[in-house]
Amino acid sequence: MNLLDGLNAPQLAAVTLPPQHALILAGAGSGKTRVLTTRIAWLISTSQVTPAGVLAVTFTNKAAKEMQSRLAAMLPINMGNVRGMWLGTFHGLCNRMLRAHHRDAGLPQLFQIMDSSDQQAAVKRLLKSLNVDDEKYPPRELTFFINAQKEAGFRPAAVEAWDEWTRKKVELYQAYEAQCQREGVVDFPELLLRCFELLERNEPLRRHYQQRFQHILVDEFQDTNRLQYAWLKLLAGEHASMFAVGDDDQSIYGFRGADIGNMRDFEREFKVANLIRLEQNYRSHGNILDAANAIIKNNPQRLGKNLWTEAGSGEPVRVHESYSDSDEARFIVEEVKALTREGHSRAEIALLYRSNAQSRALEHALFNAGLPYRVYGGLRFFERAEIKHALSYLRLVGNSNDDTAFARVVNFPARGIGARTLENLQDAAMIRQCSLHDAIPDLTGKAGNSLAAFSQLISRLREAAQLPLPELVEHVLDLSGLRDFYRNEKEGQDRLANLDELVNAAASFVAEAGIAGEDGELSGDLISFLAHASLEAGEHQAGEGDDALQLMTVHSAKGLEFNVVFISGLEEGLFPHENSKLEDKGMEEERRLMYVAVTRARTRLYLTFAQTRMLHGQTRYNLPSSFLDEVPQELVKWLTPRAGQTYDGVPPAPTGNHQGRSQSGSRRNASAGGFHVGQSVTHPKFGLGVIISADGGGNDVRVQVNFGSNGMKWLALSMARLEPV
Repeated sequence: MNLLDGLNAPQLAAVTLPPQHALILAGAGSGKTRVLTTRIAWLISTSQVTPAGVLAVTFTNKAAKEMQSRLAAMLPINMGNVRGMWLGTFHGLCNRMLRAHHRDAGLPQLFQIMDSSDQQAAVKRLLKSLNVDDEKYPPRELTFFINAQKEAGFRPAAVEAWDEWTRKKVELYQAYEAQCQREGVVDFPELLLRCFELLERNEPLRRHYQQRFQHILVDEFQDTNRLQYAWLKLLAGEHASMFAVGDDDQSIYGFRGADIGNMRDFEREFKVANLIRLEQNYRSHGNILDAANAIIKNNPQRLGKNLWTEAGSGEPVRVHESYSDSDEARFIVEEVKALTREGHSRAEIALLYRSNAQSRALEHALFNAGLPYRVYGGLRFFERAEIKHALSYLRLVGNSNDDTAFARVVNFPARGIGARTLENLQDAAMIRQCSLHDAIPDLTGKAGNSLAAFSQLISRLREAAQLPLPELVEHVLDLSGLRDFYRNEKEGQDRLANLDELVNAAASFVAEAGIAGEDGELSGDLISFLAHASLEAGEHQAGEGDDALQLMTVHSAKGLEFNVVFISGLEEGLFPHENSKLEDKGMEEERRLMYVAVTRARTRLYLTFAQTRMLHGQTRYNLPSSFLDEVPQELVKWLTPRAGQTYDGVPPAPTGNHQGRSQSGSRRNASAGGFHVGQSVTHPKFGLGVIISADGGGNDVRVQVNFGSNGMKWLALSMARLEPV
């Protein structure tokens, strides 16, 4: 079979370009991996280069292995050793170069690479050896600072310090470097920085590699940071041909240091004459692509492209509005059940969300429905470290003799209780045949004082046991120091969001169990909640190869595709995230994230949002995401009435199939809790409105109110704070 068979015109043009710099704008699902591998195979098979003259850079080992196996299948054995080709990740290639030139790089021959946990441990040892307060300079935060400087290309002497706190961190960075050099170890950012410095200062070595690598090919170019781009420029020199493949519309890793400006800089600095757009999509149906195109076109300063397909328009994009986040989760569960009855594989259905904390409500609904699922690229909600820490404190509130919970949090957050102290406490407990907590009085001195302080903390937490469950959880999170600990972490925002979601989980548990929280028996309710958390943590996690739903954040979904995709939580402040309004060009990255989410779907796409969502155990009223307004309405099928849409002049109530409750349509003449249809009312958030229908009965009455420019809202009368006008 000819290498070029089956390529479309732009793919063929990219693969067969003459040896010049080129930028390939590869849209989602446009076959970029095929183009990259075929380009390498074509260059080798036409004798333009040997495998030794190719440098191919990917962002994951998985992608590198896939490219290598494809190349091995494309090329005959006599074309050269493909397995020996310089093909790998930035870190992998830098490691290879440093191994070959360890003396010039100032490294021992058998230098060791530290992973993130090893690096964290090294920083902790450093702080301890220098008697530095690890509460003032938390190890995780210091590690983040060091890595950020290295990824920006700064050694300690080049870091500007404007205050005493930063000067101390620079001093610790310098001490950390000296420690690593003594021990003959490097961290991941060091691999790239050390390799860049080696090439920059060693001209003969730099010329050697510039002459060797005639063709440099880079995948996912939009995800490169400034140091990676500088490293590539050093290797390219004046003679190599750079073939960069990327998609500026899928640049979603700015928080990791990725610089979307590298694409424009490359186009300008390398005087790129060949800019080829791969716009034909082989993944999704037309309506999905048209929705993605319409969303992303609102970003300014794009390099620009428009995805299209020969697969036809397909189904409309389905949009569903729920009353609450729990209703949203129930709708998704019911829809998943219907999809599986239609023959869809659960493994080909993805539930996407903007932040990890959103998975809790979805997991709860899936657990109750007995549907197997897997959380891709992360842990399920009740298995996350910060949640297990919080639950351990709650377990000690219920039972201070719980040794497993005690051991987990006795020194978290750090309070000067080390492994040796814990060993002595365990010995004392064994001698007395009692719990670790009850053995605390047996230890004296500094260790005994630290343990006694922890015991007093547990006593203070237990004093609050009669609080309503959500308030108890809030109290424990604050008093334990967990919130402060994660608030002071550079990357602690997701963990804080998960802790907030634990409060919501407690509130939902109380509501579902019908627990009032005022009967003086809350310790029993706490035990029930902890049992519920344990059950959800231990059940329904699908095994490898099982037909299970795929749950993941949108960031984790990058590079994946599914037949059916649900994008949930499409509300202002959630997606787009509220932080995007505070950051320069933050909204543009959020829109690119939405574009990535939409283009994961092959045949069916659901966009869901809720009018109310729990936050800190309280109900928050949200506005629909602005991204929903960017999707042309001719592409959309609303599964619930759109705000402002009327039928015979009156919007109907949501259908029972999608709200998880029995309804009989609009009750245009119904009265509810002293209110009636047609009455003018006011709400502290949404302003002036008119009741147009009512639903439910007893204590579960809801009214639908037309708030004009603020849209149509379904509100529970028991919570709505409505006032007659």
